[in-house]
Amino acid sequence: MTSHFISLSPLSLSLSLSLLAVLCFLISALGVTAGAHRLWSHRSYKASLPLKIFLASANSMAFQNDIFEWARDHRVHHKYSETDADPHNALRGFFFAHIGWLLVRKHPDVIEKGRKLELSDLKADKVVMFQRKYYKPSVLLMCFFVPMFVPWYFWGETLWIAYFVPALLRYTMVLNATWLVNSAAHMWGNRPYDIKINPRENPWVTFSAIGEGFHNYHHTFPYDYATSEFGCRLNVTTCFIDLMCFLGLAKDCKRVASETVEARAKRTGDGSVRSG
Repeated sequence: MTSHFISLSPLSLSLSLSLLAVLCFLISALGVTAGAHRLWSHRSYKASLPLKIFLASANSMAFQNDIFEWARDHRVHHKYSETDADPHNALRGFFFAHIGWLLVRKHPDVIEKGRKLELSDLKADKVVMFQRKYYKPSVLLMCFFVPMFVPWYFWGETLWIAYFVPALLRYTMVLNATWLVNSAAHMWGNRPYDIKINPRENPWVTFSAIGEGFHNYHHTFPYDYATSEFGCRLNVTTCFIDLMCFLGLAKDCKRVASETVEARAKRTGDGSVRSG
């Protein structure tokens, strides 16, 4: 088929498709990390309406349950981590924490504890509730249609390849990057801030999940918008939030004082060297 706007060589087609897949990966990942996680689950910063709309759309592209359900389950995870009330309890093994928890019914404790959480902030957020109401069509649009339509329309890629690369392959990679935070980052790595909890500092997860692998820090200081003491270093999500603050689209980022971090590490950490 002839492109509607530009004519590309086979090499350029492959490069353009790859770049689009990477862009869709970053956008959908930010919908989880900067959106459902740091903004709506932990309220670690405040976002303007345009930024909320972008993050909600990006979250639909990620297709990992709507923001309300994601944030509710994540709050339960933090409050009852590594117990039966934890939706992806890592003590049940890598497979369960990674994907198995999605293949079985939720443990009754997860449901019971989830119902007791304070979720009024989520219910009062019009963007969250709008996305929840129209979640299925928003997923079809953002997760599948947009990544397929763009390369087909703008440079004549086949719908079949557009479906398998920027849509399906990208979606699979984002899913597994997110799941590694629940599994690998709760099993392998050091614990420089609190040796008594399971979450670890895992550089591989930090890279794949664009900054979410500083997990021992995050579970020790869950309200810190950067999820680590190192700011933007190895943390694409923190860089994104900082950029949004610079542009006036975000504000009031919560941060832990360096003295508090150092004192906590000395008191409860494993003595490992902290590095970013």
